[in-house]
Amino acid sequence: MINKKSISLKCSMICIILVAGFVLKASGEVTTTAKDAVNSVIKVATFDIDATPPVGYRLAYDECKGKWDLGLRAKGIVILGADQPLVLLSVDWIGIGNETHREFRRAIACAAGTIPERVTVHTIHQHDAPAGDMKNDFVLAVLHRIEMEIVKSLENAQPVTHIGLGAAEVEKVASNRRIFGPDGMVKATRYTATADPALRAEPEGVIDPMVSVITFWNEDKPVAVLSFYATHPQSYYRLGIANPDFPGVARFMRQLAVPDAMHIHFNGAGGNIGAGKYNDGSHENRLILAERLAAGMKKAYDTSTKAALSQSAVNWRTETVSLPVDSVKDAELDSKVLKRFRISETFDIGCLSLGNARILFMPGELFVEYQLAAKAMRPDLYVAMAAYGDYSPGYIPTAEAFKTGGYEVSVSRLLPECENILMTAMNKLLAK
Repeated sequence: MINKKSISLKCSMICIILVAGFVLKASGEVTTTAKDAVNSVIKVATFDIDATPPVGYRLAYDECKGKWDLGLRAKGIVILGADQPLVLLSVDWIGIGNETHREFRRAIACAAGTIPERVTVHTIHQHDAPAGDMKNDFVLAVLHRIEMEIVKSLENAQPVTHIGLGAAEVEKVASNRRIFGPDGMVKATRYTATADPALRAEPEGVIDPMVSVITFWNEDKPVAVLSFYATHPQSYYRLGIANPDFPGVARFMRQLAVPDAMHIHFNGAGGNIGAGKYNDGSHENRLILAERLAAGMKKAYDTSTKAALSQSAVNWRTETVSLPVDSVKDAELDSKVLKRFRISETFDIGCLSLGNARILFMPGELFVEYQLAAKAMRPDLYVAMAAYGDYSPGYIPTAEAFKTGGYEVSVSRLLPECENILMTAMNKLLAK
């Protein structure tokens, strides 16, 4: 039995030693973080570790039988020089929720020399991947490796003089999973792999077709590339082979094309979005979908608009919310063993300002309407969204969706009032 208090204390002691060693060299010289605060220089440190579980470990649905050519990654950046350090992390897992999510933020904050409120942890939601659970030694080992890699990365932080903002349409990847009948109710779910040609023939439905790409530059050299695209990331799965699926392949393609920059991908509000219209589950489609996403990423990168980035243009704000739970349904789903996590009591929604850009960092499996609403709130700005932060709430439908049924609504443990709570928080964060 793992003693969580002992692990947490040990982790804290290691972080204190590591961060102290980073900030003060033996000679007493003040290093990168302190200098940045004095000189008002924005710097970015990048980190990347293998997050692939061993054979025999439990994936989301099956036991891991082997590894694919591309493993699972935990990739992120630390932004230095604008108040306390800010950490953005994306992991190739299905989800990280409640106490595990909080412990990731706490431990990572310690390693980066910041506070948990300035750490955001997200997953891409691949299904041949594990869920984060602090009761497992593998998850703890990954977290400790992330901590160590962050500490090392701070020593190699690079100045950032400019940011690039780009967006492009991704063709024939995303489609809405909710197929409506003539009565306005959901008549079928078009899952990520859909063999039924009649369901694939249905219209694309409501999606956000755009991939957003934000680039950090040191003069003419790209340092890091962040991409945001809303869809369930499955081409095919449940073979027991841990893999990052087509978003991971697309990310790897872009890494090969622009090798000097760290490429980090975030899943947007893809709770009701999948590739089902364009994917019958054939294994060849993983590459096809990856090439289409990579093509959109490339176009967004190539057509980006660069602008100088000053310290005053970088800002981080949060809003803390509580999402009301349908206690009756919650108990029913628990009895059916459909709950992966209990729902956290509160959630921190973050908003990163980079000049004219705003990036919202959201919990759960949000419906795409939240992402579209965020963009509509500030049409004068460049707005992107990362969902799948604290995974514990699961699906977060809109209030209207609760009236029309469907799979996502049937397994959602929340109440329709969640929409107003989240929209209000988003409005505050995006306000002028």
